[in-house]
Amino acid sequence: MPVPTDDRRSPRASANGEPNEGGQRRGGVDLLARVQRELGLAGAEVASPPHRAVPLPSRLATADLAWASVSAAMLAAGRSPASLDPERIATAYRSDRVLTISGEAPRVWSVYSGFWRTSDGWIRTHGNYPHHAAGLRAGLRLRDDVAVDAVRDALGERTTTAAVADITTAGGLAVAVAAEEPAADRALREHPLLELVRIDTTPSSHAPRATTATLPLASLPLQGMRVLDLTRVIAGPVCSRTLAILGADVLRIDPPHLPEPEWQHLDTGHGKRSAVLDARTSRLRELLAHADAVVLGYRPAALDRLGLQPEVLARRYPGLVVAQLSAWGVENPEQAGFDSLVQAASGISFIESADGDRPGALPAQALDHSAGYLLAAAVTALLCRRAQEEGSWIVRTSLRRVAAELLGMPRSGEPAAEVEFDTRPHVARFDVDGTALVTARPALAGFEYRAPHRWGSDQPTW
Repeated sequence: MPVPTDDRRSPRASANGEPNEGGQRRGGVDLLARVQRELGLAGAEVASPPHRAVPLPSRLATADLAWASVSAAMLAAGRSPASLDPERIATAYRSDRVLTISGEAPRVWSVYSGFWRTSDGWIRTHGNYPHHAAGLRAGLRLRDDVAVDAVRDALGERTTTAAVADITTAGGLAVAVAAEEPAADRALREHPLLELVRIDTTPSSHAPRATTATLPLASLPLQGMRVLDLTRVIAGPVCSRTLAILGADVLRIDPPHLPEPEWQHLDTGHGKRSAVLDARTSRLRELLAHADAVVLGYRPAALDRLGLQPEVLARRYPGLVVAQLSAWGVENPEQAGFDSLVQAASGISFIESADGDRPGALPAQALDHSAGYLLAAAVTALLCRRAQEEGSWIVRTSLRRVAAELLGMPRSGEPAAEVEFDTRPHVARFDVDGTALVTARPALAGFEYRAPHRWGSDQPTW
């Protein structure tokens, strides 16, 4: 059987960051200050993180990464991070732990997702989507009704290289669990965490886009903005969900042939409309023509095939803010990925191992959530800046770049003890077409979610 995906036992830390608990707290402040400079965010200097750390214990600075990422979104919204509640941030990052649908906690991990021992090491697989689970079984030449023990046995007979090749060639997802490579992470950190590109464009013949300068005074900074959401899973939907609570009209578009798991959509779909539409149709181009921002979460190569390259969109639709999120960065355009796979491939899983052998994991899908909040901060800042600067903007980040950031922050020799706290003040209750839904409340202080719509239940129209 695979190691449970929420196994957060931790081993000896390897030496890329400094094993210094005080320095770990300082690392979050330094990260936030750098993001402020990169995005040109106004606001007083944040001298220190909250007195209580975010209760996401790990060797790596997961707590400070979470605090800095949510704080960046707060600053972009014109609010102070001083009002953030560390326990609420932790609950939001671990939202799957408090999620219930009709009183039941959904099963959020497939039996095909996990760590598996090979003949010479470990691999990490992701099989939450049925087509990825089918690819894993096909790559291992197993029947669809095979028991999980057969997967373990088949992988135990293969080398790591062969197992990854067999699974990925058949359309499944697997990576080798690797040790960290400090030089590779340093090279990634030489590039901005949020890469901004301004594109000069001619004025648009379409209807003028909204600007914060022309909007009536309101408490929500993105009131009147239209955001097209072409993302899936966690990071992209967290970004667009954050834009929605800041006032944007967010329309999520999904391909008709690839439904999202119900629990996943209900956990991240707050405040958004949801429609299905073939991205190659003229209707999508009409939506883009009247959008203020678009958030892209598909593989770079898939965007190319759909004609949705960020540079093309930025030039075709003057004034558009284009946010691009990927797992591995634009340098790996064909490679699909998820938070858990990036943790495994980047060295995080071995750092968080309990015994130096069996891989572990961060206390939450922290790469996903942090990327979502950071990207939301960038989109918010760029939409607010658009009143003063003509042209279009592109902002990019990736889960792998966020992992490199985390790996460069100060780390501790052992994780702090797990902190028990009452999550009841940090959950919200909704009725979604007769279904009782309980989810985490927003990590951003002073905002509340609106109920998610059913997946695909809206029309693709502004």
